[in-house]
Amino acid sequence: MTDHRGPTLRERKKLRTRRALVEEALRLFTAKGFAETTLDELVDAVQVSQRTFFRTFSSKEDVALAPEKELWAAYVAELERRPHDADAGSPLGELLETMFGALAGMAEGWESRFLASRALADRTPALTAHSLRHCAEVTDVIVERMAARTAVDELRLRLTIELMVAAWRWALRNWSAEAGEGADRDALRRWTRTAFAALPGVADLVSEERDRLGDRLGDRPGDRVGNG
Repeated sequence: MTDHRGPTLRERKKLRTRRALVEEALRLFTAKGFAETTLDELVDAVQVSQRTFFRTFSSKEDVALAPEKELWAAYVAELERRPHDADAGSPLGELLETMFGALAGMAEGWESRFLASRALADRTPALTAHSLRHCAEVTDVIVERMAARTAVDELRLRLTIELMVAAWRWALRNWSAEAGEGADRDALRRWTRTAFAALPGVADLVSEERDRLGDRLGDRPGDRVGNG
């Protein structure tokens, strides 16, 4: 039997506290600077204790990048919920549709927080490094989940996922440049569709060069994948 009960009062309170911390952190970090804003200033502004903060986030970097991490958590959850098409040849289509499902399920106002978070990360080296580490960790998780759903070998699977992530980052750059101060989720979806639509053409370019690359390297890429 499916449980249709909504979140409890305690869960709703935790979500409100989490959102308040994210919104205030982004406001303070944007106005004062990430390094210049202390944790004391943040928790005082939200009127919570540091203990409450650390029950919700692990660090200032964690709260600053919360919108990005929320999206990728939703992506993994969406991937796990989606029925796998055993007849599908490439996992690329499944990976791309999962992104649109994750975007559709994000909370109201998420895109504004995400835009502010990305703008902050773009000018803060510590956040850029944290974001890249998180991206690598999420990629590992997606590879693991997809490996259980497809017969594609680990190398090709990982490269396919990395290609999807590269397209996503291109979409983000263009969306951010276009958005200015106003975040539009529909515009983010449009840029994402444009980026993802180009991926089959990238695969065609690689296919056209496969023989030449194979001659140069001595083996075709992947010929020895899985061999001892």
